[in-house]
Amino acid sequence: MSTWLPVAPCTPDGCARHTGAVRAPLPAALLLLAGCTLVLLGVACVPLVRQLGAARRDLLVRRWAHAVPRAFGVRVMVRRHAPEPATGGELVVANHISWLDIPLIASVLPGRMLAKSEIRRWPLLGPLAALGGTLFIDRDRLRALPAAVRTVAAALRSGSRVVVFPEGSTWCGRGGGAFRPAVFQAAIDAGATVRPVRIAYRTAASHASEPAAGAVAFVGDDPLAASLWRVVRAAGLTARVDVLAPIPPNGEDDRRTLARRARTAVLDPGDDLLRPRQTAVASDRANRPAASVHHRASRIPAAASSSRTSS
Repeated sequence: MSTWLPVAPCTPDGCARHTGAVRAPLPAALLLLAGCTLVLLGVACVPLVRQLGAARRDLLVRRWAHAVPRAFGVRVMVRRHAPEPATGGELVVANHISWLDIPLIASVLPGRMLAKSEIRRWPLLGPLAALGGTLFIDRDRLRALPAAVRTVAAALRSGSRVVVFPEGSTWCGRGGGAFRPAVFQAAIDAGATVRPVRIAYRTAASHASEPAAGAVAFVGDDPLAASLWRVVRAAGLTARVDVLAPIPPNGEDDRRTLARRARTAVLDPGDDLLRPRQTAVASDRANRPAASVHHRASRIPAAASSSRTSS
């Protein structure tokens, strides 16, 4: 285990707890079945979807990804603070709380995820991630960092959208880690725009000033099965995705400055969480043309997205 890797203090016992209303076991089991079935359907359809044109493929990915959280019983709301770019590479950076983060981002800004190389060998999720264009990098060795930066920069130069969770680990949503700067060097090298995205989860009974919903937190050594069951048992969960204004390349910011600017936009919203906006979109009815998951916090590299599933 490398000492330079980021560590999140969040643990399943301390953070991943639901205190609101709960569903009965049978309805929860039906949601779990529906959600897993939809995910498996997406896996089965990946080879066919890849044969479609870019526009139709993008539309199907958005709709499928939008349906996944809903199938698990989570309502989705999306707010766009700026339009999507028409063309060109874009580095999407977001805070990281849950395995749900992946379909949430894919529902609004589908792109190529950055993931640790081990995921390629995972059953089911590995082949799906590879078919989906995931960028696999060796994140356990510091000497592999320059190659990872070059890989991301090349993808951005080619016009791809690359999605990264730069905290390096999942957090419970009540706080967050520093954005690791290495991946921002790739954006600088490629002259690519950085697009911050803020993800927050609430329960129906949550106070407006507390966006965190512990049921969705997938932290520490939390087993995926336990996390799935906790999500479907929790009633009234809402995920909110804020697609924030882009940070264009200006040639002046170094990678650390750019990382701090992105982190401030994502994790320091000030009164933004408390202030309703007319531009909000209840994505249950709109935005339809809309796996990361962490592993041990102490083993997640600083260079890129954290995840047990990242993609």
